[in-house]
Amino acid sequence: MTTVGEFMTTRLVTMDGGDTLTAAAQEMRDSAIGDVIVTNGDDVIGIVTDRDITVRGVAEQLNPSSATLSQILTQDVITVTQYDDAVAAADLMRTYGVRRLPVVEEGRLIGLVSLGDLAVEREPQSVLADISADEPNN
Repeated sequence: MTTVGEFMTTRLVTMDGGDTLTAAAQEMRDSAIGDVIVTNGDDVIGIVTDRDITVRGVAEQLNPSSATLSQILTQDVITVTQYDDAVAAADLMRTYGVRRLPVVEEGRLIGLVSLGDLAVEREPQSVLADISADEPNN
């Protein structure tokens, strides 16, 4: 059995729910990532993706320099542990229609596994794996 911990990323970016959309977008740009985990202390309270900023923020005409992540985040985030089966993690993504799962240990955030990570691990010859393994082009 391949576990989530074998290929999750531990290079995480977390932000507070009171941080602005602009701050999150700049952090995503600077870190070459597409999401930030929103936390309150050690607790994961949600996730915000670059798409969320566009669709839930900009398209709804929120002011990116004053609107906060708590206004647009996805709550009730489905999490996994590093010991969970990778196939089970992929099934969770499919069931809930998500592309990323925070990895927690005793309620504390320790990593993130993405659909791209699973593709690279499970189907290295797939188009998604090829795209996911490439260097960012931004």
